[in-house]
Amino acid sequence: MTHYIRVDNSHEGITVISLNRPSAANALSTSLLDELQKTLKNLAYDTACRVLIIRGEGEKIFCAGADLKERAGMDHIEVRKTVSFIKETINQIENFPKAVIAAMNGSALGGGLELALACDLRIASATGKYGLPETSLAIIPGGGGTQLLPRLIGKAKAKELIYTARKISGIEAADLGIAQYAVDSEQVLHKAVELALEITKNGPVAVSAAKTAINGGINTDLTTGLVIEEKSYEATITTEDRLEGLRAFKEKRKPVYSGK
Repeated sequence: MTHYIRVDNSHEGITVISLNRPSAANALSTSLLDELQKTLKNLAYDTACRVLIIRGEGEKIFCAGADLKERAGMDHIEVRKTVSFIKETINQIENFPKAVIAAMNGSALGGGLELALACDLRIASATGKYGLPETSLAIIPGGGGTQLLPRLIGKAKAKELIYTARKISGIEAADLGIAQYAVDSEQVLHKAVELALEITKNGPVAVSAAKTAINGGINTDLTTGLVIEEKSYEATITTEDRLEGLRAFKEKRKPVYSGK
């Protein structure tokens, strides 16, 4: 049986999952999406996973987006179902209860970039190509791109990139704020792990609560956002980790967090 998702737990507290269709530019086939959804569901409840990194197999492509060869043989109803399947998966990443880093070791286009936009942080390959070129195919980004990109870089710049179907380099993506860092392709995963290790030093419940507060509050008014923040803060008060943090501060040592 072919596995389209590979899982690597070699770094403590960090799970790396790889989109494993390098011969098809890691395109989002229905089989890959199904396996990815099941993997994400399992990892959401895995306490050993504190940070999730998503990467693509191969050297040049993170993810080329929808599998257009597969889609060419579909009727209108099947296309709608497949677009919905992609959107479901991207929503699952957006709502994953732990920090998620996209290690874009190569180009990410269309649904591939939408998948990365749903992650919390992104590392780009300096020479990779990134964009939402759907309008050049007479469609629009259907996996959240028209909503995620404007929230990240502003409405006008997002419109420019989507209307023109422009593909930009990793360096440009970092300059615009689409990626946090742009590095050589072979250094992308290393940089992602380096960033993940910084996150794993901190309280897992706190990181999750911070994600809930930021994601929940960013799309609402300030007053509502502050209420969401308060509720998220309350979730950390009764944890063992909070007490461990206070003890470690008092004893001038590094805290050892259990995620409880």
